[in-house]
Amino acid sequence: MDAEELARDLLGRYLVRVWDDDHSAGPGRSVLKITETEAYLGHPDRASHAYAGHRSPRTESLYLPGGHWYVYFIYGMYYCLNLVAGDEGNGEAVLIRAGVAVENAPRMEANRRAATRTRKTARNEKRTTPRPIDLAGGPGKLCQAMQVDKAFDGQPCNHKLLYLAEGIPVSDESRVIRSPRVGIDYAGEARHWPLRFRFKNGV
Repeated sequence: MDAEELARDLLGRYLVRVWDDDHSAGPGRSVLKITETEAYLGHPDRASHAYAGHRSPRTESLYLPGGHWYVYFIYGMYYCLNLVAGDEGNGEAVLIRAGVAVENAPRMEANRRAATRTRKTARNEKRTTPRPIDLAGGPGKLCQAMQVDKAFDGQPCNHKLLYLAEGIPVSDESRVIRSPRVGIDYAGEARHWPLRFRFKNGV
């Protein structure tokens, strides 16, 4: 499955994070329903980390066969979770941009509070508590809520601690908005490609 098809297919599916610790906010697992994705098409896509065949130690996982996680760090603050698509060497991937809590939201809230506290305390700013609806309302927030970091980079998407589940695939196209991707003004004509997929009403 190529990245464009996969990005649409992931809507409504579940992302599951399993913890093997005894956290006060809830051991076990948390589950998110994926509500927003973006496809990145590899070599011909100026918005892709694989544009024109670019390779570096940071992007090696992007060239694995479809079905592996590609995790990268941006702005010195946030991780982003991607699912590699297509054949080995293509460099295609889907950014998992947002989700809503299905199971064990308290653990996700605790993770977000801890991440926010660490960052804002360093900048001497007021501490805040994330709103439940906004627990995973962006790619950085999603990774904070699910404690996703570079440890998962290059791992298969059926990893025992971070995996995809069937969830509730969306067949009704009237529930889906397709639009250009965001935050890629540098990407020339590719910034207009309609490769962002999300639910019309958020869920």
